[in-house]
Amino acid sequence: MDRKYLEAIATLVGTIIGAGVLGIPYVVAKSGIKIGLVHILLLGIAILFINLYVAEISLRTKKTHQLVGYAEKYLGRWGKYLMMLSTIIGVYGALTAYLIGEGKSIGTLLGIGSTIAMIFFFVIFSAIVYKGLKIMKRWEFYLSIFMVLVLFVIIALSAPSGTMENLRHTDYSFFFLPYGVILFAFIGAIAIPEMKEIIITERKRLRNAVIIGSLIPLAAYALFAIATVAVTGLSTDEIATIGLGTVLGTHMVLLGNIFAILSMATSFLALGLGLKWVYQYDFNMNAKLSWLLTISIPLAIALSGFAGFIKILGFTGAISGGLEGILIVLMLHSARNKTERKPEFTVPTNIIISGILVAIFLGGIIYTLLNP
Repeated sequence: MDRKYLEAIATLVGTIIGAGVLGIPYVVAKSGIKIGLVHILLLGIAILFINLYVAEISLRTKKTHQLVGYAEKYLGRWGKYLMMLSTIIGVYGALTAYLIGEGKSIGTLLGIGSTIAMIFFFVIFSAIVYKGLKIMKRWEFYLSIFMVLVLFVIIALSAPSGTMENLRHTDYSFFFLPYGVILFAFIGAIAIPEMKEIIITERKRLRNAVIIGSLIPLAAYALFAIATVAVTGLSTDEIATIGLGTVLGTHMVLLGNIFAILSMATSFLALGLGLKWVYQYDFNMNAKLSWLLTISIPLAIALSGFAGFIKILGFTGAISGGLEGILIVLMLHSARNKTERKPEFTVPTNIIISGILVAIFLGGIIYTLLNP
C-alpha cells in the first residue's frame, strides 16, 4: 500500500478513535457484554454505510465541501441549518465531556483534585484555541497511528488479567444505555472529504479506504470493551483507563491515563478550533467573541455538575450523531438525482437499507429525548 492510501485510512481511523472509546466499557459493563457487542456491531455497520454515503456524495460533487456545505447543496437551507445544529450540539457536548474527562484523568495521574486538574487543562488549551495554533496538524498521520497502537497495547496488557466471570453479567434494563456512547465513538464522517483530497489521483480507492478505516475502530472497540470489562467487571470506571489502572497497577495508570489525556486533548483542540472558526468565518463574529462562545459554554456546563462524562457522551452521540446520520441518508438520495459528475463507485444500497438507518437514528433521538 502506498503512503497516500495509508494516510487516508489513518485520517478516518484517527478521527473516529478518540475520547469516545474511553466510555464504551462502562456502558457495556452495565448492560452486559452480549448487549454491548450487539450495539457495537450494529452501529458500526450503520456508520460504515453512512461513511460510504458521504464518500459517494463527495464523489458526485465537483467541489469539495464539508458536511454543512453538502447539506446546503443537496437539501437546501433547512438542511444546512440542521447540519449546523447537529455540529454545534456535537462539538459542545464533546468539549464538555473532554473537560470532565481530562479533569479525572489528569487528577488521577498527578494525584490532585479533578476540578483543579480540569481548570489547569482548560487554561492551557483554551489559550491554544484562542491563538488558533494548529500544532498537531503536521503530526496528525503519525499521531493517529500511535494512538491506535497504544489502544491495542492496552488491550493486550489487559486481556491476560480478565476473567470470564466478569463477562457473564447481563442486565436488560440497561439495554439501550450503550447506544449514545457507542454512536458518539463511531462519528467520523467529517474526515471523508479530506480523505478524497488525500487520494485525489486514485479516487476509486476511496471506497476500500473508507471500509478499512471504518472496520478498524469497530474491531478495536469490541476488543477494548471485552478486555476492559473482563478485568474490571461492574467496577468499570466511566473513563475505562482509570479503572484499569486501579486494578493492573502503575504501568497501566501511566499508559492508560496518558492515552486518555492525549486522545481527549487532541480532540478538544481540533473541535475547539473548528467551532471557533465556524463562528468567526461563517457567522462573521470577531475573533474574541468567537473564542468566548466556543470555550465558555463547555466550561460552565462542566463546572455546574449538571451531567457526568457518560451522560454527556450518550446524549451528544444520540442527538448529534443521529441527526447527522439522517441528513446524510437524505443527502445521498438527493445527490443521486442532482449528481454533477459520475462517481468512481456507488454504494450498494436501496430505500429499505436507508429506511432502516433512518429508523435506527430517529429511534435513538426519540428514546434519548424521552429518557433524559
